[in-house]
Amino acid sequence: MPSPLQNRITPQGDIIATPHRGMFTGNRGIIHDPATKTLLTRRWSSNAWLTCVCEFRGRRRQVMGGRSWTELFFLDEATALAAGHRPCFFCRRDEANRFRAAWEQGNGVADILAPEMDAVLHLERLEHRRKRLHALPMPLQQLPDGTMVQAGAESYLIAQGRALPWSPGGYAEVRNAITDAMLLTPPSTLRALSAGYRPVLHESAMEA
Repeated sequence: MPSPLQNRITPQGDIIATPHRGMFTGNRGIIHDPATKTLLTRRWSSNAWLTCVCEFRGRRRQVMGGRSWTELFFLDEATALAAGHRPCFFCRRDEANRFRAAWEQGNGVADILAPEMDAVLHLERLEHRRKRLHALPMPLQQLPDGTMVQAGAESYLIAQGRALPWSPGGYAEVRNAITDAMLLTPPSTLRALSAGYRPVLHESAMEA
C-alpha cells in the first residue's frame, strides 16, 4: 500500500502525511512537484488560502497530478478556518457569501473584497512564517462553536462550550479542563463566527 501524501492540514496550519482525508479540500496555490507528488520548501504561493469541496459538478481532482493548485485536505471546516483558510467563492459560493457577510458584520466593514479579507487573514495566521497564536478575547466557554484553540501541544474545537481534542481522524471526548489556551482561529474569522457563520463540523464533534 503506498504511503499517504503530505497534504493534510492541521489546525496549526502544518501540512502532514496521514491516511485520513477529511471532509474538505483546498489550496494555497501551487506548492508541489507533480513528478514526485511531494511538497516544495514553500508552504504557500498565494495569500488566498481556500477551502473547497472534494467533488464539484461530479468531478474529483487528481491529487498533486498537475501544475495546477496543490490539493490539501482538512478534517472539517473548523480546522480549515483555524489554519487561516476561508470558503472558496467558486465551488462554495453560497458559503463564501455567508462567510463574507458575517465577516463584514463581525469586523464592522462593508463591501469587502476577497483579496482584502485574504490580506487581513494572512497577517493574522502567520508570525515569522509560523502559525500565529492570539490571546483569547473572552472566556473559553463563551467562544462560538467552531472556534479552535491551542493548549500545550494539543488543539481543541469549541462546541457547545466544550473543548474537544483534535486529531487527524476526528475529535475525542472531553478529558480534563484546559488552561492557558491560545486562540488558533484568526481573530477576524472568530468575529465572523460570533456574527453567525457556522462552519461544517466533523461528525465526531457531535458524538464526543
